[in-house]
Amino acid sequence: MYVRHLQVTDFRSWPHADLALEPGITVLVGSNGQGKTNLVEAVGYVATLGSHRVASDVPLVRDGTARAVVRAAVVNSGRELLVELEITPGKANRARINRGAAAKPRDVLGILRTVLFAPEDLAIVRGDPGERRRFLDELLVARAPRYAGVRSDYERVLKQRSALLKSAGAARRGGGKADLRTLEVWDGHLARFGAELLAGRLDLVAAIAPHVTSSYANVAATDEASAPSGRVAHVRYRSSLGESLPEGCGEPMGEAADVDELEAALLAELARVRPQEIERGVSLVGPHRDDLELLLGDLPAKGYASHGESWSFVLALRLASYHLLTEDGAEPVLILDDVFAELDRRRRARLAELVAGAEQVLVTAAVAEDVPPELTGARFDVREGEVRRVQ
Repeated sequence: MYVRHLQVTDFRSWPHADLALEPGITVLVGSNGQGKTNLVEAVGYVATLGSHRVASDVPLVRDGTARAVVRAAVVNSGRELLVELEITPGKANRARINRGAAAKPRDVLGILRTVLFAPEDLAIVRGDPGERRRFLDELLVARAPRYAGVRSDYERVLKQRSALLKSAGAARRGGGKADLRTLEVWDGHLARFGAELLAGRLDLVAAIAPHVTSSYANVAATDEASAPSGRVAHVRYRSSLGESLPEGCGEPMGEAADVDELEAALLAELARVRPQEIERGVSLVGPHRDDLELLLGDLPAKGYASHGESWSFVLALRLASYHLLTEDGAEPVLILDDVFAELDRRRRARLAELVAGAEQVLVTAAVAEDVPPELTGARFDVREGEVRRVQ
């Protein structure tokens, strides 16, 4: 899989940009603020319908304009598809595939797969659980685009149910009577959509866990036998169900998660914590309360890993994602956005060695010397509102 052509109009800082790309290594070099990251961000947007830098679409549209357009010609197994996305903040975005209108933008999900490495990734290790849930869900949707709808349905129900709990809690604290007639209905919806999302995450963690361990060993230039005692990396899913989570879920070689079983477990736990939820006015059970534990030996990476170990873990998660998606049958495009400037020389060289053989690698760097010599290929200079191929 690779992007053959990228065109953006009024996207971020670019009034217009047009790049002819090819398989192999492509390096975009430009000083900070010249727009190189904006270009690879556009590629990532085609794959995920989101940005790795901002939570909303508003900053993606160039100041003073009403909409942005991103077009990408994607080649997969000899077949080319043209994806066009029109981003209009405050209105519904629109999508076209091969010039024909898609029913909804998320119909384009799965046409292009990307794995993006960026300085912001350090938050996956050091940030709050929401960062790790986002990592899981983005990979889940990349593997199976239908989960975009499942996640959207879950978030809609969670919002409605949380609003009901908040109003009920406020009424009780004010001496009134809470109207909870519809709470059981919302419990059912939350348990159903939550079980689907939870099952997908658990199966994903089971599948990616061995790749994380091996990728960490590769990035750290160690293996399990030679790694320092107790410093082997692994991941584990922590559910708000606690001990009610069916045994073996999320474990490598374990049984696939059963949606009906998880739904029953969620309903039972919701009933158990209902008094606390009403008192606090929040939903205390569900995938929105879960976490992906990142462990070095028996210790959590957050708070215990050194700066270098944290970066090795981040790289391991992204490399594991790449290997998992490749196993699924569609090798993703790798995007390395200003990541080499964050790494020491050894990790730069090791990462370059591990990704050099990918079908397409897009690299951005402020200084050409930051890019390891293993990553040679096409080069574009990005400066003063222009992007120009120089080799």
